Amino acid sequence: MTISDELPVRLRALAHPVRLGILRELFEQGEVCACDLGTAFGVSQPTISEHLRVLRQAGLVQTRRDGTKICYSPDGSALDAVTTALDGLRPAAVTR
Repeated sequence: MTISDELPVRLRALAHPVRLGILRELFEQGEVCACDLGTAFGVSQPTISEHLRVLRQAGLVQTRRDGTKICYSPDGSALDAVTTALDGLRPAAVTR
């Protein structure tokens, strides 16, 4: 996936309120196992897994297997890339 392809995918992933909440939780906690996220958002475990899949495919989270559990952590560099791209949309200061 090229940089120009990554931004829309990442923005779509961030646009859903549950995915945005999951990412916030991951930044607060550092790393969270998927099984621990369901109750925080009031949705089923399969729904959490689907949201985590979207975040992973967008490159916004990383995974680590711990036995039968899959633990997720945020990818700060991916979020930095989104922030940089959005900052690039700001109009340049007008000089007179």
